[in-house]
Amino acid sequence: MEMSPVSKTPIMRYFTWDHLPPELQEISKPFQQLAERHDMMCAGPETSAGLRKLLEAKDCLVRAALAERRP
Repeated sequence: MEMSPVSKTPIMRYFTWDHLPPELQEISKPFQQLAERHDMMCAGPETSAGLRKLLEAKDCLVRAALAERRP
């Protein structure tokens, strides 16, 4: 999924999920949806911090799912 053309922040490009395998898309997609909603609603340093932390959470959960798949 491409970054929205009206996105306020460049960090949104890291919330894409369509390049992931289906089982990881399930984890990643809700984070992108939440990030996009907040990116459109408000701007400022707290929004930037929140999006950064949301991205960290998404990355952690995707990595956790990857670790589960390894033998």
